[in-house]
Amino acid sequence: MTAGTFPSPTEQRETPHRSGFACFVGRPNAGKSTLTNALVGTKVAITSSRPQTTRHTVRGIVHRPEAQLVLVDTPGLHKPRTLLGERLNDVVRTTWAEVDVIGFCLPADQKLGPGDRYIATELAGIKKTPKVAIVTKTDLVEAEQLAQQLIAIDRLGTELGIEWAEIIPVSAVGDKQVGLLADLLVPLLPEGPALYPEGDLTDEPEQVMVAELIREAALEGVRDELPHSIAVVVEEMLPREDRPADRPLLDIHANLYIERPSQKGIIIGPKGRRLKEVGTKSRKHIEALLGTPVFLDLHVKVAKDWQRDPKQLRKLGF
Repeated sequence: MTAGTFPSPTEQRETPHRSGFACFVGRPNAGKSTLTNALVGTKVAITSSRPQTTRHTVRGIVHRPEAQLVLVDTPGLHKPRTLLGERLNDVVRTTWAEVDVIGFCLPADQKLGPGDRYIATELAGIKKTPKVAIVTKTDLVEAEQLAQQLIAIDRLGTELGIEWAEIIPVSAVGDKQVGLLADLLVPLLPEGPALYPEGDLTDEPEQVMVAELIREAALEGVRDELPHSIAVVVEEMLPREDRPADRPLLDIHANLYIERPSQKGIIIGPKGRRLKEVGTKSRKHIEALLGTPVFLDLHVKVAKDWQRDPKQLRKLGF
């Protein structure tokens, strides 16, 4: 063999493939779902300006040649006022125990508050899992405010005995440093083969995702008392019979549940206009998700005080 034909040590040692789970935690409305969608590159988690919209742990899957990063989106950890709130917090803690890395989301435009400290104190008790502090919504602040927030987060870690693996500012909306965040999370994952097939972006059942898209549309523009009171159950998803192969149609029948009869009018709107808007808006997203034309049939029903009733919570999938 002639000189120069030997493989270099770097060629001999190929980069090992890594795969594992990361979860984003933070108080409600800290930008966790928007960040999940930005990393995956498509809508897999519902986003809303109203706090506490995520109720299911949505897994978004980021595919890279050298790694597969599975993102687990959790509800915002908060001091619970209802049985639903307690169950959502249990979901968060169970998730933390099972992931390879935890991303703590802290919005750049809000000073650290009691809610952040409450979560950080819980995180301090999880010793082995690496923790990355992610400063979200950086597009909303000037450089000086961002610098102050980074210093405050560093101090919080020192005070509680948390050694941040990284502290990184990102803007999911402005697509700033989102790729860099993935670059920093990947080395914290264990070595291993891909966990999901190449084309998969989430392992969330389609029916659950469709229900979430309907709920997201229903949350837009409603009064403050409604966000927590809406649950959506997709009763049926069936291809319409007798349709030509090149013009399929999927029939989706779904119920929107609220807690009190007085809330029905808010959801339906004058002459049913609001419900129609909810249908039109969610249908577009559902068709994009499923890649097929959809006929969406929505009904509003009352499930009295469902957030406090264990039987109703079970029925609605919590």
